[in-house]
Amino acid sequence: MRIGLDLGGTKVEAIALSESGSELLRFRRPTPIGDYQATVDLIVAMVAELEAAAGAAASIGLGTPGTIDPVSGLMKNSNSTALNGRPLDKDLAAALSREISMANDADCFTVSEAHDGAAAGAGVVFGVILGTGVGGGIVVSGRLVGGPNRIAGEWGHNQLPWMTLAEAPGPDCYCGRQGCVETFLSGPGIAADHRRRGGAALSPADIASAVAAGDAAAGITMDLFHDRLARALAGVINIVDPDSIVLGGGVSNIESIYEAIPRMWSRYVFGGTVLTRLVKAAHGDSSGVLGAARLWQASAASEPTAT
Repeated sequence: MRIGLDLGGTKVEAIALSESGSELLRFRRPTPIGDYQATVDLIVAMVAELEAAAGAAASIGLGTPGTIDPVSGLMKNSNSTALNGRPLDKDLAAALSREISMANDADCFTVSEAHDGAAAGAGVVFGVILGTGVGGGIVVSGRLVGGPNRIAGEWGHNQLPWMTLAEAPGPDCYCGRQGCVETFLSGPGIAADHRRRGGAALSPADIASAVAAGDAAAGITMDLFHDRLARALAGVINIVDPDSIVLGGGVSNIESIYEAIPRMWSRYVFGGTVLTRLVKAAHGDSSGVLGAARLWQASAASEPTAT
């Protein structure tokens, strides 16, 4: 049996999969916001509940917002700040009396979609989260690429490519830099861009709906969003050249993306020819927890983040 847990800012989702991959049990619990020890205790309790219900011990995979620093062994880059600076993998392994496998939530998403989701069968998959933040992960031949710094796929904290004079230097990012892809392409980034140009306070989904209703300001916002996403993904293609790029997160539900971006990104990709497929996640919000359960199966191509 395999257990996967997806540790989010507001909820922890858990799933138990049989050896064949069928779902045995799934449930969610609220995340103890700002309380590290309570979070550890909750994960331990959820594992116990899953194993009691299934009547078997299991491997454990955990998806987190952030990653383990390979030098300090402590969590970093998490927007759930109570996790940062803590040895989450070691504390959980001690509490559970076994090794665990950990990766960030975007990595887990990519593992799931490459395994049996929208990118199944692709040799090189770049998974993208477009939500409250912007993240990414890379899977090659079914194996998760972690990298020596544990940041493979973190395209959201590169500067937006081919930035115009009107865009530069770009909005401030929580990472301490300006003009990161995340500041333009996350849900809050799109909404803030619309407001900066005099638009109403709308979510990205509402902006897309306003376009359909003939709102000119919303149309400009979406045109800019499409062009920026095309630029950002073209930068990924120029470096990674994936067979498939799969999108998840709330912003990925904007349907115009899947027609506009493949039409636009060839102007930015070196040589102009683009055979990469752009697809929407098949498992939706379930990709994170499913990928976490399969982390051991998709053992990292570099040194895995496990105790």
